[in-house]
Amino acid sequence: MSQNRIVEVAAAVLQRPDGSFLLARRPADKIWAGYWEFPGGKVEPGETVRDALVRELREELGIVVQTTYPWLTRVFTYPHATVRLSFFRVTAWGGEPHPHEGQQFAWQHPGRVSVEPLLPANAPILRALELPDLYAISNAAELGVETFLAKLRCRLDAGLRLVQLREKDMPRNELRELALSVATLARACGAKLLVNGDVALAQEVGAAGVQLTSVQLAELKERPATDWCAASCHNAEELRRAQALGCDFALLSPVLPTRSHPGAAHLGWDGFAAIAAGATIPVYALGGLVEGDMQAAWQHGAHGLALLRQAWVS
Repeated sequence: MSQNRIVEVAAAVLQRPDGSFLLARRPADKIWAGYWEFPGGKVEPGETVRDALVRELREELGIVVQTTYPWLTRVFTYPHATVRLSFFRVTAWGGEPHPHEGQQFAWQHPGRVSVEPLLPANAPILRALELPDLYAISNAAELGVETFLAKLRCRLDAGLRLVQLREKDMPRNELRELALSVATLARACGAKLLVNGDVALAQEVGAAGVQLTSVQLAELKERPATDWCAASCHNAEELRRAQALGCDFALLSPVLPTRSHPGAAHLGWDGFAAIAAGATIPVYALGGLVEGDMQAAWQHGAHGLALLRQAWVS
């Protein structure tokens, strides 16, 4: 097979309500036998990628796809071929998965995968599955520090697991104190805290990582030495840069008109989808949104929503 030809593959992340997802072990008669992978298969001539996904899941697992969302794209070169894996999140289906082709199945949880070996192309996908649907951005400047911390405690208790500390006008000494408080609260609940634009502060307070500004994204030559690194993007070029830098995920904004920038240009959902299509890292939709927009975000290729003021509405 020519290494210059890319083989198109549809791949499914079947997700149950508890967040667990299905992996399948390749049978003995296939290349890479014994390796674990996400279910799916090659796109046949004349098929769309989604059509191929539906067919493969029916043939391999005996299920009927009911609800699916476009997600990530991963191009990977194996010794025998270069494949483009188009991943979809499948959240509803008819029937119970059954091994129609001699596979073994295993339901796994994000961050706690217990089966091995895994196909090498899947490592970034497993990391992306550790990210929740909602990314909350701090708003202590408007709420006041004590009110914000109280609301943060409530949201963490209710399941919030990803927070960005973004207080651009706060004096550094006050920001450091707030960062220490937020990091302590987040750590106690198993949540990830990213600090906006300040790698040193993120490292000092033990945050999970840093959220790069678009200016930093343009200037940096290598990814900061933090566990998690995200980037703020506003167009396709910035998203490509975030991917090339090795960021774990990105924010893409503004999707809709915002209170802070009335009358400013915005992407709209179609514009968001056009930029996010084919992204190799999860992309959160930001700008003028509420939690009720989650389904629309998924339908347009977003991993989830990033919310600022709306994250702290009681």
